[in-house]
Amino acid sequence: MKNNIIAMWSGPRNLSTAMMRSFENRQDVIKVIDEPFYGAYLKRFNKNHPLKQDVINSMETNYKEVEKFCKNESVDGYVYQKHMSQHIYDFDSLEWTFNSINCFLIRDPDLVTVSFLNKWNDANTMDLGYKQQLKIFNLISNLNGICPVIDASILLDNPEHVLKKLCLTIGIPWDSRMLSWESGLRDSDGVWAKHWYPSVMTTTGFSRNTTKSIKLSKDAKKISDELRPYYDAMMKFVIS
Repeated sequence: MKNNIIAMWSGPRNLSTAMMRSFENRQDVIKVIDEPFYGAYLKRFNKNHPLKQDVINSMETNYKEVEKFCKNESVDGYVYQKHMSQHIYDFDSLEWTFNSINCFLIRDPDLVTVSFLNKWNDANTMDLGYKQQLKIFNLISNLNGICPVIDASILLDNPEHVLKKLCLTIGIPWDSRMLSWESGLRDSDGVWAKHWYPSVMTTTGFSRNTTKSIKLSKDAKKISDELRPYYDAMMKFVIS
């Protein structure tokens, strides 16, 4: 099967795990891979994330070996890879992505910043991945054409509509199983799930978008304001 790897590029707190659940529930997705570069990222930058050592011990931490693994996944069906853009630091060797079906998931930085700081309060703009995500988007799009972009809030407003358009855009059949899934953990979840995924573990589908205005601290607003230009640049290409 040509181009059987679906790579979803996100940042933290972007509904990326819900999107992983959605694709994992498809009949033709044989395997999902949860943040394969996380261990390499933690080892390289020595980020004191929750469960840091457990993450490092659980997965490959050699960046080049992870690239090879992601490029050479081969099954009789689709492989879904959930990537965190902030985990990528070698932008000169992205050729491993060029034969994948690359998609991008974004979310308003106000919402992401508040959610992330609630989980880990020692963060800066680079921890949230917006700059890296736009760079990856531009590099891949310049070679392969504009990649599809999904905004989390628009997705929540009408999951079926957005997911149908995404499937059409990337050339895979629509599967209504994408709209719901069983609650709980998956064997495919990273060991970090118990800290980062408690909300999604209770879900059985995309929750209705009930986002109201949120209040940001001075520090959170500073981070969000710095990230907004990257978000706005990608919003120009969003599926709606």
